[in-house]
Amino acid sequence: MQTHESDGHAHGHSHSHGPAAPVSRHLRKVIAAVLIPFAAAVVVGLAVLWPGGAPAHERTGVGFDRQTFDGQVVQVERVACKDVNASQVPSTGDTSTPQGREAVREETGECKKATVELKSGKEKGHTFIEIVQPDAPRQFHVKQGVVVAYAPDAPRDLQYSVSDVDRQFPLTLLAGIFAIAVIVVGRMRGVMALVALVVSFAILTLFILPAILQGSNPLVVAVVGASAIMLVALYLCHGLTARTSVAVLGTLISLLLIGLLGSLFIGWASLTGNTDDSTGLIHGLYPEIDMSGLLLAGVIIGSLGVLDDVTVTQTSAVWELRQADPTMGPRALYRAGIRIGRDHIASVVNTLVLAYAGAALPLLLLFSIAQSSVGTVANSELVAEEIVRTLVGSIGLVASVPVTTALAALVVSADRSVPENPPAPSASPAPPRPGAGPGPGPVEPGMLVPAPPTRAPGSRGRRRKK
Repeated sequence: MQTHESDGHAHGHSHSHGPAAPVSRHLRKVIAAVLIPFAAAVVVGLAVLWPGGAPAHERTGVGFDRQTFDGQVVQVERVACKDVNASQVPSTGDTSTPQGREAVREETGECKKATVELKSGKEKGHTFIEIVQPDAPRQFHVKQGVVVAYAPDAPRDLQYSVSDVDRQFPLTLLAGIFAIAVIVVGRMRGVMALVALVVSFAILTLFILPAILQGSNPLVVAVVGASAIMLVALYLCHGLTARTSVAVLGTLISLLLIGLLGSLFIGWASLTGNTDDSTGLIHGLYPEIDMSGLLLAGVIIGSLGVLDDVTVTQTSAVWELRQADPTMGPRALYRAGIRIGRDHIASVVNTLVLAYAGAALPLLLLFSIAQSSVGTVANSELVAEEIVRTLVGSIGLVASVPVTTALAALVVSADRSVPENPPAPSASPAPPRPGAGPGPGPVEPGMLVPAPPTRAPGSRGRRRKK
């Protein structure tokens, strides 16, 4: 029995340095003592702030706040623009201004008269005419799906109009290709990543957005929702392990830092969060919403995805370093991990800045056209919002590297489940051969062992006397 127990113990040590090495029971208890109250607080926050759906309101018919139906273009005719633009002011022939050039084109050019049929709603099958100008960015063709906006207060002939193109099929096809690529490359991890993505969108659409519309504090809602997304996404994708728990703690600390810095500088810079038509419409429909808090909530949620990547990568790097060299202490692990993190910081910060710059590219083009100075552009609230969003998120990302690396180094060094240099199993000495003299004794490390004497071919090991 004793032999089997020692064999089992040695077998456990043989796998202690693999990628899935468990941590000690004591360390698991410490991590659970920190994360279980945090997870419980998130669940309580979800229960208290759960909105139960977006509040109802009377549609204004402005922007996105319009009733829409599905439609399809059934016929397209080419007509002279002057025949269908009867209410237009006649052109003066002056093409020196953009308005003059547009008026000339609309009077002398060729327009399209599209017949659109409703495919949904109470008046399904009803048709109406949509005039398309020659320089319009959106041109129609037969059998094209469109989104039809409905204005009940308008005259009968003007109640329906095309507001957009139906893009559901190409978007669904692209999403399917993305899902297949993730599953083929990531296999089971890819499947769990897609499940986590669905859960993240569910939390965003079922909790965060309706709770903000109900009048809850956007910052509190964003913190609770982002924490729920973080717990579900990290543990689903990376497993319920101590390594994942350290990444969760590093992400949580970084999110708190982003929230504090964002709250400070959004207030200090007097950013209202009401800078375009969409935010203006939201403020008009729900004046009780704190728009600056909504801006801060966007900063927190936008930084979460990149934070997860950084913290998981740093934690995994420290764990692999420890398993490659079990003699490394916390200081050596931190130094090695932070060297890996510096490369990660440079690429991630650049990615975040370029992502925000790409989203604001049309706005930056407008300022370039106006030949505004850099100071004037940066001082405008539209650009200042993006600057604060980018810099606050980047500071949180930079801080997450040393924080997560230090946590991982301390946790993996405190693991006492496996001794660093386990003693080798002792072996019983072989019994001496009959007639053999005393052996040379055990071979110590570093000793030179003489080679056994060689015999000539054909000799029997005994020399004959002559």
